[in-house]
Amino acid sequence: MRRKIVAGNWKMNLRFQEAEELLDELATRLEKEQRSGDVEVIVCPPFPYLEMAYDLGTDEEDPNMVYFAVGAQNVSEHEKGAYTGEVSAAMLSSMNIEYCIVGHSERRKYQGETDLMVARKVESLLQNGIVPIVCCGESLEERESGNHFKVIERQLTEGLFHLEPLDFSRIIIAYEPVWAIGTGKTATPEQAQEVHAFIRNLIQEKYGKETAKQIPLLYGGSCNPATAPELFAMPDIDGGLIGGASLKAGDFISIINSFE
Repeated sequence: MRRKIVAGNWKMNLRFQEAEELLDELATRLEKEQRSGDVEVIVCPPFPYLEMAYDLGTDEEDPNMVYFAVGAQNVSEHEKGAYTGEVSAAMLSSMNIEYCIVGHSERRKYQGETDLMVARKVESLLQNGIVPIVCCGESLEERESGNHFKVIERQLTEGLFHLEPLDFSRIIIAYEPVWAIGTGKTATPEQAQEVHAFIRNLIQEKYGKETAKQIPLLYGGSCNPATAPELFAMPDIDGGLIGGASLKAGDFISIINSFE
């Protein structure tokens, strides 16, 4: 059975005290619910809060008790050196960060992140034992012109399909229709399922049926407590990469509990 995953992408939000309060509330509520562990919860705060998130997400007395795992929102494609403002995969690994978002549409749009850059970042993360959460998705124009499948195939082919099977089996893919991010619009469950099934079929063609069956595919496009249950009920959707709703503990936990 594939892993069920809910990851919260905080983006560039919350001051330190607000972040601390949210992390503390999440940990307290997740501990209280005594979840069976069938859903992996990942919190991806801004870089300055990563250490705090790791500390609050792990039980002080029992390091094996993890309320939520921690992921970064980005990583440098470079190993080290004179790259002011960048953060390397080795740095994240040294802080016990387990996951990292790569290729988010906002970075592609505002920072000019290319598929080649995504490929390099994925390689660096894997070499440092960090699981990449690799984003793909189309713009409204690409969707309306009927090119969305071609766009997604290109992103996956150039960003991921160079990997050896063992490395590829360690990744998570998040489909995020760009037209549904921060707009309040959400792809219908059927639209999302259609693309997730397409992605899984591409993986099967490249890496075989067994690998395709076990790769987690997340939906990331204005997913909230109201839309999550129907989305997560789709056969090829294994969870969500959550934006705005991850900034409210109650909403985020409602989404975590949305699996049937």
